[in-house]
Amino acid sequence: MITRSPLLCAAFLFSAAPYAGAQSYPSKPVQLIVPYTAGGGADVVMRAVAQRLAEAWGKNVVIDNRAGASGMIGTELAAKSAPDGYTLLGHTSSYPATAAIREKLPFDPAHAIVTVAAVAKTPLVLVVHPSVPAKSVKELVALAKQHPGKLNYSSAGTGGNNHFAASLFASAAGISLTHIPYKGVAEASISVMSGEVEMLFASSPAVSPQIKAGRLRALGATSLEPSALLPGLPAIAQSGVPGYSYELWWAIFAPAGISAERRDFIAGAIAHILASADMKKFLAEQNIEAWVLPAAQLNDLLPREIERYRKAAKAAGIQSQ
Repeated sequence: MITRSPLLCAAFLFSAAPYAGAQSYPSKPVQLIVPYTAGGGADVVMRAVAQRLAEAWGKNVVIDNRAGASGMIGTELAAKSAPDGYTLLGHTSSYPATAAIREKLPFDPAHAIVTVAAVAKTPLVLVVHPSVPAKSVKELVALAKQHPGKLNYSSAGTGGNNHFAASLFASAAGISLTHIPYKGVAEASISVMSGEVEMLFASSPAVSPQIKAGRLRALGATSLEPSALLPGLPAIAQSGVPGYSYELWWAIFAPAGISAERRDFIAGAIAHILASADMKKFLAEQNIEAWVLPAAQLNDLLPREIERYRKAAKAAGIQSQ
């Protein structure tokens, strides 16, 4: 036993090293880049995660809104940051959607960042300005057929969730709509509330306050069937556009090259937050639900989703840029 003790000690120190390394993190504030303007769904969700991570770690987790180019400006900044865990990226399914139609990007969209943790998912909500005469999805489709190309929809940028959801909706319904892109979903929502644009597909966190205030009218959810997350709201697929569906998700990413130990440590902290009663209450209030994926599915999430959106872009007639 005496002769083996050094080996046993060495083995113990080796196995404890990743844990010890993880526990030294974070030793300073962590930057969480959100590549959209403040006030949108991504910003709302990521601020909630950042606040709870800061409480768990005892270090500030600072939201850095870097909007522009349909989320690609902030994504590029994150992708080119040091892979040490001190720069994270809070993104949505708009990322693979936009990457799918961009022919040239200054980074590899499928491999420059890695998925650390899935966070949440939800159907989108179709909203219109209260002056739009359609009171249902079926009436909206009929109105669009009467006035081809005259109804406008806003988005947070070309190739994002709002754009894809509306383009696929128009394709499935056999109607022509005009796309008006903005810098972020907050601006896109304002454009509908002001009557400048007639309609928008957006997440519940981004538009529910305006719906409750009567500044927007909700017509349907992008789920195949009525969603418990959006009580009282009919599914678009059952309200005039059979087979149509679209789902939004949020996730946290890190620059490629981050160590497995640090990545797992951050993922563990996020999983703990998502399981907490406090976070469950927050998500329920936003009409969204926690989304947890095993590591095997996280590893190929981006390549898989980018390819899926390429097929969707072709089906919806969204041109590459």
